[in-house]
Amino acid sequence: MTEVCKSLEELCAERGMRMTEQRRIIARILDQSDDHPDVEELYRRSVKIDAKISISTVYRTVKLFEDAGIIERHDFRDGRSRYETVPDEHHDHLIDLKTGVVIEFHSPEIEALQERIAREYGFRLVEHRLELYGVPLTKDDL
Repeated sequence: MTEVCKSLEELCAERGMRMTEQRRIIARILDQSDDHPDVEELYRRSVKIDAKISISTVYRTVKLFEDAGIIERHDFRDGRSRYETVPDEHHDHLIDLKTGVVIEFHSPEIEALQERIAREYGFRLVEHRLELYGVPLTKDDL
């Protein structure tokens, strides 16, 4: 999990959101996630804590958090929207197409190259997202 200064619960409180116990559970699960869970996975984890949480509650809560800008949605080509807390520091993603595992990384060289490319085309970069898709190397690749 990316280090965040404030918990999702604290960010929700700052934005004046009413925090039900079910929203708190979903926020805690997102805060503690080392992966990028989709709604169905968030639901599976949530009902282990509170069997009364419905999948529609999870969908509504995720949408609420996303609209508030405290979580980010990613579409890693697997047909599922996956979520993570908004990180304090920028990072990019490398996605294993065989397993779906998502590796977070930061590369100063890539960041500098993106800035340079934007400037070459007369732009000031204000935001970007980089996703790399791959499969593990085999003996034949080496």
